[in-house]
Amino acid sequence: MSKFDPQNAQNLVEIEKQFAVVAVEHAQTYWNLVTSVHPRQLHLTKIDDEIFNHLSSSFPEILEAPYSKLVNLDEDWMKSEDGKKRWREFMMQYEKKVKDYNFGSLIRTDAKDEYAQHNSMFVTRMQFYAIEIARNRLGLNDLVHEKAKKEAEAEKAKKTKEIKEGGEKKRKKP
Repeated sequence: MSKFDPQNAQNLVEIEKQFAVVAVEHAQTYWNLVTSVHPRQLHLTKIDDEIFNHLSSSFPEILEAPYSKLVNLDEDWMKSEDGKKRWREFMMQYEKKVKDYNFGSLIRTDAKDEYAQHNSMFVTRMQFYAIEIARNRLGLNDLVHEKAKKEAEAEKAKKTKEIKEGGEKKRKKP
């Protein structure tokens, strides 16, 4: 049997679809977490502190206040030759520390908005962890958390009102 060579492998449609499904499920799970638990309290890995400190030293420009490069990700820069090289060096340090460190994940390009086709890009799991750990710690996901909380409260109030009104209509019927 021949050895698998990832450099010369062809992309098989079924494999790509399976990776896409896993990435979407991961994004949905994370969105449910970030909108229900206060983001500053979230821990995405056992080594969040290490990842955050490593991001700070490897990409200091991303963590410069007012954090615009973290709020709005620059896909062109991340996928440029320099960006790919720097992220690859960053990521490889977690090869034996973080499960699925190089799996694909979806990340929101704008931290102020929810996942959507126009607000998502494909990154490695380590890029996702590094960026979202930083966003959570710096309060950059607080806005979407509060917005989701208000929307949930409004939905609950609407349902309560509908239930009340439905009960009153039944009592008024002759």
